[in-house]
Amino acid sequence: MQVARSIVGIDVAKAELVIHFQGRTLTIENTPQAIKRWLKSLPCSCEIAIEATGTYHMAVIELAHAKGHHIYVIDASRLSSYRKGTGGRAKTDASDAQLLARHLQREKEDLRRWSPPPKAYRTLQTLLRRRAALIKARTMIQQSLSGEKVLKANLTKLISQINSLDTLIQKHLRNTVREAGLCDQVKRCKGLEGVGDLTAYALVMAFLRGDFRNSDAFVAFLGMDVHVKDSGTRTGKRKLTKKGDSETRRLLYCAAMAACKSARWMGVYQGYLDRGLAKTQALVILARKLVRIAFALMKNRSDYVSSPAS
Repeated sequence: MQVARSIVGIDVAKAELVIHFQGRTLTIENTPQAIKRWLKSLPCSCEIAIEATGTYHMAVIELAHAKGHHIYVIDASRLSSYRKGTGGRAKTDASDAQLLARHLQREKEDLRRWSPPPKAYRTLQTLLRRRAALIKARTMIQQSLSGEKVLKANLTKLISQINSLDTLIQKHLRNTVREAGLCDQVKRCKGLEGVGDLTAYALVMAFLRGDFRNSDAFVAFLGMDVHVKDSGTRTGKRKLTKKGDSETRRLLYCAAMAACKSARWMGVYQGYLDRGLAKTQALVILARKLVRIAFALMKNRSDYVSSPAS
């Protein structure tokens, strides 16, 4: 006989967790100690819905998973759409916790249960994001201070230090790939035109996260699938869903910018432009093609052989 599991909804903030369970709402501190105390009060094998909030939700999902509970991480935009669909007018921490529990109870068949990512995935993701923040800061500093002659010497020294940090981060990325035994997968991705070390790391990182059924699922995981909004004779504007890691998409777009200049992809890229597509649209399509090929290479563990594009 199948026993119904208890449903829990948790709204996450940096300082606290608002929890809806068995018709009641309580608030606890978002600290490992408080979370462990609360978990002791739960029945075994609960089903817990948590809204994704950067890194603030990681402690509770890891501790709850270790206790044998089933975790479902809900995307914020999905929850917002669900709130509108149910006629919800208020948005408070308590109402969100209740909505999360309701969403899990009624839509569980369409949700994917969370599982801990490999250690290499978390390390690569963190390092790539930290590097992206570092490079963004370097660009802002250079643009803001480059015109000040009195600061030229200090600016040069600061940029040199930032570059040293960048070099150190890339060294850690290489070490992580080597220690995880992923060098062959990185090499396969780097065989693609336009794909360098960082983009290859990002592709391999994404591939580590799940057992994707096909390239469509991999593209969707990266947030590079297209959101269609048509009605009757009206064709809505196509947009990327952008559900995945933003730094990975940025790197893939840069890879497409490099690939479009290669003999392999130059004609394909120009063909999209001749059809009236904007440069950005053509580059996104090209980036998506690179993703699909990279997925096939990693899935089949085969090496890339360049051939005329179709």
